[in-house]
Amino acid sequence: MTRSYQPPAIIKAIERLLVDVDRAVRTFARRFRYDLGGDLRKQAMQVFHLANKAVRDQVLERRRQWIDDLVWAIDDLKQYLQTAKLLGATRSFGQFAHLARQIEDVGRQAGGWKRQLNPKAQSAQADAHAQRGQKLSTRAASAAGANP
Repeated sequence: MTRSYQPPAIIKAIERLLVDVDRAVRTFARRFRYDLGGDLRKQAMQVFHLANKAVRDQVLERRRQWIDDLVWAIDDLKQYLQTAKLLGATRSFGQFAHLARQIEDVGRQAGGWKRQLNPKAQSAQADAHAQRGQKLSTRAASAAGANP
């Protein structure tokens, strides 16, 4: 018995996003459907390609690079969608909001993936030598004239 390939959640989310972007672009006014709509479709496909490469590449450094590129591509996709909204290309605010939520979900997944592979946290827990800042609003500091 062979196992079938189960894509990660981010790939499934991007596939749903691709379908919904295509359906949305079909409802754009003719003047937006081919230029802006085509760019939106291409950018969504670019997000899919980068995520697929990041999933399949076994070399850690290349995977990190694919994920970095993926995060940037998702940001670009957000900007394309925002431009479509500003120009009035989307059929309704609900259509825009639905796509924006999907892009945000994919972005959260990609950001989590990036943090997982780059554990260089900037928290005090990650830095063994982190020190607490000096507290200047104590009663003693005020009495000494630090906070007149």
